[in-house]
Amino acid sequence: MKAGLFAINYGTCGDPEAAVRVARAAEAAGLESVWAGEHIVLPDPRPTGFSMPPELPFLDIVVALTLLAAETSTIRLGSGVFVLPQRNPLVLAKQLASADVISRGRLILGFGAGYLEPELRALGVPMERRGRRVDEYLRAMRAIWTEAPAAYAGEFVSFTGVSALPHPVQRPTPPILIGGESSPAYRRAVAMGQGWYGFNLTVEETGECLRGLREAAERCERPTELGGLEVTVTPVGPFDRDSVRRFEELGVDRLVLLPNPDATRGHRHDPVPIDDILRTIDTIARLIP
Repeated sequence: MKAGLFAINYGTCGDPEAAVRVARAAEAAGLESVWAGEHIVLPDPRPTGFSMPPELPFLDIVVALTLLAAETSTIRLGSGVFVLPQRNPLVLAKQLASADVISRGRLILGFGAGYLEPELRALGVPMERRGRRVDEYLRAMRAIWTEAPAAYAGEFVSFTGVSALPHPVQRPTPPILIGGESSPAYRRAVAMGQGWYGFNLTVEETGECLRGLREAAERCERPTELGGLEVTVTPVGPFDRDSVRRFEELGVDRLVLLPNPDATRGHRHDPVPIDDILRTIDTIARLIP
């Protein structure tokens, strides 16, 4: 079981100095990774049922990971997850290749289709067919990362006769995780990703998702070059040796904990004092050596 810490770019860690301090502490404690989330804009006023307040400080995910790449040396840096339809795939590919070079090959890239309609609408992205955009954007990014010159022809993105160097340090690409708890996300993870990322899940919900992934694997072919499917989960509920054991028995490869690891869904975005986050890091390191 690998151990990571989430929310390295928002809330308390929306302060760059706090983010660097937390990331260095996680690295010193032996955690495998720190993870950033993404919302470019937040609905204001906050919709009913949405937990993030509009005043939540939220550093851009690429900027935050690049900052931490420069301020750490060994810990891996994950995105959990990019809302890919709202990004230009070639611009994002260039940014991430650059960040992978700066980090000397420490990026882990999570991508999802998104769910927050006010955010997507504000950025000019329709909710309809956003899954198709994810599929195309991932293929386009792989092309620009692995070919020179590169070409791709699709409905939403097309290019030919261009190159973008440097390519990522990690070849052929950094590890790609697909986020989401839906049949299309499971299919995309099996067909296109090195791994799958489930966010804000209990043990029982994780088990249901893994069943969905197994069913997807029966319906679609997995390219041999992707290897085994790595499972990453940000859990909610009790965090103790028993819960770690239960996730491990399900086949989870990595737990990425919230700064308050026993968080429930309704309170996971309350401000967390930095000293509490540092104690959380020690707890994670103790329970997931």
